[in-house]
Amino acid sequence: MKLNVALLILSVGLRTAFGVFDGAISAPVSDAPRGSQLSLKPLRVDDTIGALLSHPAFAGFARLLLPWDDRPYDETTSLRDIASFLPYHSHVEPGVIVSSLNRLIADVQSGKTVFYDIYSNVEKQRELSLKDTGLFLVRGNPGAPFAIVAPGGGFHYVGSVHEGFPHAVEISKRGYNAFVLKYRAGQGGSVATRDLAAAVAYVFAHADTLDVSTHGYSLWGSSAGARMAASIGSHGTAAFGAARLPKPSAVVIAYTGHADIGPDEPPTFVVGGGRDSIAPPSSMERRVNRLRRAGTPVEYRTYAGLGHGFGLGVGTSAEGWIAEAIRFWTGHITSEGARDRQSRGDQ
Repeated sequence: MKLNVALLILSVGLRTAFGVFDGAISAPVSDAPRGSQLSLKPLRVDDTIGALLSHPAFAGFARLLLPWDDRPYDETTSLRDIASFLPYHSHVEPGVIVSSLNRLIADVQSGKTVFYDIYSNVEKQRELSLKDTGLFLVRGNPGAPFAIVAPGGGFHYVGSVHEGFPHAVEISKRGYNAFVLKYRAGQGGSVATRDLAAAVAYVFAHADTLDVSTHGYSLWGSSAGARMAASIGSHGTAAFGAARLPKPSAVVIAYTGHADIGPDEPPTFVVGGGRDSIAPPSSMERRVNRLRRAGTPVEYRTYAGLGHGFGLGVGTSAEGWIAEAIRFWTGHITSEGARDRQSRGDQ
């Protein structure tokens, strides 16, 4: 009995130390030794999926890094072959993926929390599929604006390793805070978009703790994720079950045939591949033209020779597009601030 009590006390102490609580407010989740002296080895492209899943930096949420929720992984598969898990994507670069995962490992090593639950334990007990959700954070400068990145995967899987974490790393290099959303796959676009709305609400509610500014935030999405980001931009968070919050200062969307527009669209940056058979340029251009006719600031890029799901486009004609998208977003943060000052009569 004494041993059982001691173990219980130790368990409660460890859960408190690692920021895992039961209650209405969801909290950071990380069972890794935050700020400890334990060395967390970086991954290599020749390491296995098993090495990723068992890495101590990702304890408690490792499976959410990978695309599929509904299938077991052959843990002997090399990270060099990770493209085999991403059937809707192209130009998958294992070195880029591993580098972005190592950024998360380095952040955990330095004592930073990199994963946050967006739903409470009560909500997850009520809806079991919510266990497959959360926000990863790649930090920029303290107090800087944030972006939320919604990867694609046809609403069947979530391609964070290819077009989530690498995007977030690039955004953070320029001083901005970047979240990557792990949303529910396999339940269609409406459910996934509700998770994005919940993620925006979570960041707004916990902005002080997260040390991010809510002014001038942006939403980024690729393919299925682009549909989600565009939908929030068009209709707002309240339309998808979250609190009514300001719309993003910019939406960045990649290779999607999404057609819907709302009455008051945020500035939009659009990229796609010239040989994309899933979201061909003609389908993207129809929405781009409608946005322009409505007076929405739009920048549109089509990259020759590329198909669907090219991610950062490293080594292709699209390489560097993300820097242009960041410039577009931050330009509209500046413009937004100038309009706010003008409306207040500030000099």
